[in-house]
Amino acid sequence: MRLSRFFLPILKETPKEAEIVSHRLMLRAGMMRQEAAGIYAWLPLGLRVLKKIEQIVREEQNRAGAIELLMPTLQLADLWRESGRYDAYGPEMLRITDRHKRELLYGPTNEEMITEIFRSYVRSYKSLPLNLYHIQWKFRDEQRPRFGVMRGREFLMKDAYSFDVDEAAARKSYNRMFVAYLRTFARMGLKAIPMRAETGPIGGDLSHEFIVLAETGESGVYCDSDVLNLPVPDASVDYDGDLSPIIQQWTSVYAATEDVHDAARYEREVPEANRVHTRGIEVGQIFYFGTKYSDSMKAMVAGPDGADAPIHGGSYGVGVSRLVGAIIEACHDDNGIKWPEAVAPFRVAILNLKQGDAATDAASEQLYKELAAKGVDVLYDDTDQRAGAKFATADLIGIPWQILVGPKGLAEGKVEIKRRSDGSRENVSAADAVARLVA
Repeated sequence: MRLSRFFLPILKETPKEAEIVSHRLMLRAGMMRQEAAGIYAWLPLGLRVLKKIEQIVREEQNRAGAIELLMPTLQLADLWRESGRYDAYGPEMLRITDRHKRELLYGPTNEEMITEIFRSYVRSYKSLPLNLYHIQWKFRDEQRPRFGVMRGREFLMKDAYSFDVDEAAARKSYNRMFVAYLRTFARMGLKAIPMRAETGPIGGDLSHEFIVLAETGESGVYCDSDVLNLPVPDASVDYDGDLSPIIQQWTSVYAATEDVHDAARYEREVPEANRVHTRGIEVGQIFYFGTKYSDSMKAMVAGPDGADAPIHGGSYGVGVSRLVGAIIEACHDDNGIKWPEAVAPFRVAILNLKQGDAATDAASEQLYKELAAKGVDVLYDDTDQRAGAKFATADLIGIPWQILVGPKGLAEGKVEIKRRSDGSRENVSAADAVARLVA
């Protein structure tokens, strides 16, 4: 993509309403625009990141055996009355009446609707286990939306729902999602720690929040620092095998949100030198809630003995749009964003340091064509901006690699490669630059 043809509305000044780093940088880098309190338009650069994150989430859900569908944003109030949550959910639920006086709501989550879909088609335990997920926009009418996408009212979420014949099988489904979440966040360059958490309005008695440690986070957390060094399962993990050793390894080390923190156990089990008390950003949460919804909504299947019994369920959420902010909170410096390569909007930025010069124009064009032909996501800064402004833009938007093409270097047959993550630079030939960034 040529920057001269791209829509990238960079802001020179920091917006006054932006309280935290991710909010400031997303606005300054032209990733989004606020349309109403807690509601944002995703501009091209931000959308590219959002789609990269969404795809990683999708790949890991599929790998773990979940099946994708798509449910609507609007739901019938009657479904929520069946489960008993319509009146209990609170003012965060946006309630709507259509022209035919039907009561609807803009879905904050989908346990009721997925249970209704399940009970309409599944009759026997032989169809289980089953895990269905979608990636869909949600709405929660936060009283005080703030921190940009970290606490917005409209947000993109992955929510999955498992259905099993009994508790033992349901806990296996829970373990699959636990491991899938470890892998999902690690692929994005994040260390997300699973922590015991309250179940809240979802219900049930087993839940873990996946927390990225950050002083700007909304959640108070307590953990043993050893949890930061635990290994994340690689792509060869067998989701049909016994995952309990992995779960045991991660859950045996103390880690809890402040809502369920056990001070006595913490002091008893965690050496003083290992105690971490900080704040964190929730990027995902998983729940086992047993028969909470199947009891109230009559979601039954015939078991091996032919008798009907309620299914055991779980739900599993990932804040896809929230992850954009969380990654920035974890990956930035004073100059801007430092995207991990897996989620970067572009992998390489080519900076023509003397636009209009025959040699730099030709070399930049050749690099752009070669990298694009080899499938590399490239942003070519072919604008008339001064070199300093191009450096500032490239650092602000956080492209992992920069190729600096200037007259002085070309005179020696070299271009300069800069790595955004650590600022390291190296002079290489144009051919070597292409080979390195394609590898």
